[in-house]
Amino acid sequence: MRIAGKNYKTIWFNEKNNLVQIIDQTKLPHSFEIITLSNIDDAVKAIKDMKVRGAPLIGGAAAYGIYLAMKENPSDEYLKISSDKLIDSRPTAVNLKSAIDIMNRELQNINIKDRHEVSLKLAQKFCAEDEAYCKNIGTFGKDIIERILVEKNLDTINILTHCNAGWLATIDWGTATSPIYHAIKEGIKIHVWVDETRPRNQGASLTSYELSNEGVPNTIISDNTGGYLMQRGQVDLCITGADRVLNNGDVINKIGTYLKALAARDNDIPFYVAIPGTTIDQDNNKITNTMIEHRSSSELTHMKGLDDKGQIQKIRIYPEECKTLNPAFDMTPGEYVTGLITECGIFESSEIGLREYYSAAEANR
Repeated sequence: MRIAGKNYKTIWFNEKNNLVQIIDQTKLPHSFEIITLSNIDDAVKAIKDMKVRGAPLIGGAAAYGIYLAMKENPSDEYLKISSDKLIDSRPTAVNLKSAIDIMNRELQNINIKDRHEVSLKLAQKFCAEDEAYCKNIGTFGKDIIERILVEKNLDTINILTHCNAGWLATIDWGTATSPIYHAIKEGIKIHVWVDETRPRNQGASLTSYELSNEGVPNTIISDNTGGYLMQRGQVDLCITGADRVLNNGDVINKIGTYLKALAARDNDIPFYVAIPGTTIDQDNNKITNTMIEHRSSSELTHMKGLDDKGQIQKIRIYPEECKTLNPAFDMTPGEYVTGLITECGIFESSEIGLREYYSAAEANR
């Protein structure tokens, strides 16, 4: 997708310099910077510090992390050490573990001297597949947008999204935004309500940024405004992404998603979750088996932005003696989700629906 009219992906292999490069998302929207990942520790730090973020992109970064590890030391021992480091970097998004499992499974039977070269091809394949998945999600999701336009006899459809499930959270296209981009390309008029998504403001800082660069009309709203807009009939459709979908259809996503789903249900507004299959946790149907990441209190107590001189400043907004609780994710029961938009089609967010997804995915292989 585009930034300032130029096409980018979120992570790529620079063949000229034999380096892995990423967009540093912690600097957006005020500064666009490309940084290099030279070794496994760089990859781990990029994931931990959220220079790359979003479940599919974390998976891609982990795949490239294994490549960088094999470039340093292709031994079985170092593969295990590096895999553990990556898995520990962020615990909630299942795509990270999916990527590590795929890389380990494929490299297991590869001669050590060939692992460096093979791991690069595997990482590139993993990222290319994610890009293709997201493109397909857009095709199926566009059909939903077109159907609602007809059913409601709309000139412009108003879509609400939460956090950033755009192309910046994947390799390209995005999950929740992919249907929007596909629809816009066909001339469908869309306006997007963008939740700011406190405390890291990924909606305000990233989703609005990328939508504006793609020419998609959008308006940033505070996290508590969505229900008000739904009551007033100003939201026609909600689409979010997910960091993990449990095998019973329950959705784990950015904190605040649950409240949006409740408001959508109360106001009879379709609430869809867009995911590639790599986001499904096939072995887990209980949130108690999932580690919900709790992040630093500084994300709540401080805010970062541009001052009047154009300099980025970080300031405290809470009293020093305050206590904070900062869980990064919550769970939305599958019964509150209208459907899962996947690379294979649209499925019910339930155990039965996911079994149908698995069958479709197997048939497409």
